[in-house]
Amino acid sequence: MSKLLVKPSNESLVHCITPKSANWKYVGFELHDLLCGNRVTLQQPGREVCLVILTGEATISVGGKSWEQVGGRKSVFDNQAPGAIYIPAGESAEVSALSSVELAVCSAPGTGASGPARAIDANNMPQEVRGKTTNTRYVRNILPETEPADGLLVVEVITPSGHWSSYPPHKHDRNELPTESLLEETYYHRLQPSSGYVHQRVYTDDRSLDETLSAEDRDVVLVPRGYHPVGVPHGYTNYYLNVMAGPVRQWHFANDPAHEWMLKETV
Repeated sequence: MSKLLVKPSNESLVHCITPKSANWKYVGFELHDLLCGNRVTLQQPGREVCLVILTGEATISVGGKSWEQVGGRKSVFDNQAPGAIYIPAGESAEVSALSSVELAVCSAPGTGASGPARAIDANNMPQEVRGKTTNTRYVRNILPETEPADGLLVVEVITPSGHWSSYPPHKHDRNELPTESLLEETYYHRLQPSSGYVHQRVYTDDRSLDETLSAEDRDVVLVPRGYHPVGVPHGYTNYYLNVMAGPVRQWHFANDPAHEWMLKETV
């Protein structure tokens, strides 16, 4: 199996992706399944964290602050913003599940300069439409560049049946600002119905990296470099959560020149 495709475990800690396990420098991603009444304490020294309540409700406490009933979605496919809490480096958090909770822990190196801990207002996470025809997808920025953070960028995307996403193929693996920034990236995939799969290709111009992966429900795809389009088969809807980070907190990408022609037509 490809090293870029990470399968879920059957434990409550579904995923635990670290810079060491991914063989890169910045992005960390964990996924926890919590039953109602479960608690988990989270601390990552030297790293900032964005907690995303993908489904369910939880109470989240950081230092002397506490946020009640964070989240509330029954499904990641609901037209509703997730609950999200930003935690600066050096702080710990306790998450107490008020129902069954799917908790994403997104992390990157941090200094603590973007504190204090805060809830991200759902009104600051509107859903936007990108693309046209079979390249239409629905994007919700959870922690964009306009929200304070040291290095993290977090976004979720819904791609309808038979559509393409992260398309035309684009990459962000060089520090050549302002045209392109270096950002590692994870894709956490969900499928509706859950029996589905998507195809994701990760490839570079010189094809030193060129893999086409079939990602199933709850798989994670690692994108250390290169272009990384996603195709969704007929009959299934795809959700993914992206975590990005790099040496500079800016998202600038370069399209694959072979496919830029379509930007003038249907995309």
